[in-house]
Amino acid sequence: MGTKPFSSKNPSLLPTDAHIITDAEASISLQEWQDWGTISPVPSMVNQVIQDLKLLEKDIGSCMTFDGNHGKLTGGFKVQEDKKHRAKYASLGNSEEKLQFFSARQIACRLLGSRGYLCQKCWLAQEDCMCSRVTMCSLWHRVRIWLYMHPKDFLRQNNTGKLLWQVFGVQAASLCLFGIAEHEEMMWNELNHAGRNMVWCLYPNKNAVTESVRDSVGCAVNLESQAVSANEGDTMHFILIDGTWSNSGAMFRRLQDRAELEWGQELRCISLNTGVSLMHKLRPQPSWDRTCTAAAAIGLLYELQLVPELSSFGLDKQAEAIENALEVLLEALTARRLRMGRSISRRERHNRDIC
Repeated sequence: MGTKPFSSKNPSLLPTDAHIITDAEASISLQEWQDWGTISPVPSMVNQVIQDLKLLEKDIGSCMTFDGNHGKLTGGFKVQEDKKHRAKYASLGNSEEKLQFFSARQIACRLLGSRGYLCQKCWLAQEDCMCSRVTMCSLWHRVRIWLYMHPKDFLRQNNTGKLLWQVFGVQAASLCLFGIAEHEEMMWNELNHAGRNMVWCLYPNKNAVTESVRDSVGCAVNLESQAVSANEGDTMHFILIDGTWSNSGAMFRRLQDRAELEWGQELRCISLNTGVSLMHKLRPQPSWDRTCTAAAAIGLLYELQLVPELSSFGLDKQAEAIENALEVLLEALTARRLRMGRSISRRERHNRDIC
């Protein structure tokens, strides 16, 4: 991907790092969409939002511009678009339509604003790309991880969930975006094929019944029938919620509502004995018992390794591969902060929650 031109019909009115979307860029191709780390078709509503943005440009005679960091609209176009999207949101008939529109708009803006700025593989600014330092590793074929990601975490540079498909590949660690119908249907089709007893959600919810990995997975896995171990029906599916703690509650409820609809029962939840993530200095968590997505995956794989029936499949080595990638991400983000003259540590938050 080439560097986006920073030009305008009236450049003096734009921030120095803003850039314009041309007519040729006013859609998302399948190749571009999947290069960001997904295996789904292009969501129809995402392309519809992009088309609506281009129509608004023509209606108001103002160019669509984005800042260089977060894919956020800027300038006069932002003011007009904000009015229009709020009116559209208010006109929608139910909460499901509102969620799908919210998610599609978030993703559309991030896609357009990140073109030519972020690396499509690691989601870092191109000058900070870490791809050459990440080593891929095969995840044991009977484990599949789903990254259930909030749209506001999509294309975030300090997101750690992206490391899972960078290391394991998109078929073993698959992205599912909250509120994107094509993604959620794709995930639930696979979960239904596996059956409820082979699906677990990692979420430290005090109101949900949780089991340990060893007790829950150990009872479900029957490896005596090694002759059919490659059967997709034997795959264990683990859902990792990838979003801020303030957003994760709604994501978890949506999963449980869908599980009730599909199976008449809620998802099974498992708890982990995770330590403090390497990312804690840059991204403090609300309390010490909460951790980043990559660290949760690392903890899961290490605990699966402790299940006697699974101890011979190298799950600890696969956990180490994610640990190594997390170290590379931390180094890249730290170097960027230092280069920009920013602090490399964040103030602790919610200390009252820390024991």
